[in-house]
Amino acid sequence: MHTDASPRFREIASDALRYWELRRPLYNLALIVVVALHFFAGWPASRAFVGWNTLFILIFLAVLANVCYCAVYVADLFVQFSGLREEWVQWRWALLLVGTIFAAVITHFFCAGVFSEPWTD
Repeated sequence: MHTDASPRFREIASDALRYWELRRPLYNLALIVVVALHFFAGWPASRAFVGWNTLFILIFLAVLANVCYCAVYVADLFVQFSGLREEWVQWRWALLLVGTIFAAVITHFFCAGVFSEPWTD
């Protein structure tokens, strides 16, 4: 039986999962919007990039972006186990916002490479 007042790992992990997994679709939607904006801004030239290779690249990058999203658990669990848990749960949205903006900027640069003309001599 757990006797001291500090929360157990199970409680904190469950709290983190509930918070972050409910917000993952917002994160993914933000990145989809960046990709769509790049694609449609480059239309009709971007139509040349429609194909299996581009699809596979985008799937790979989507998986990579979601693996990177999981890094939030390290920060969240660390802070929740500190003495700042009560304050942290009120400010987690800031980490979501900063992380999503950072991921959107990275997505912007990847899209600029994927939907750009190949380098020529």
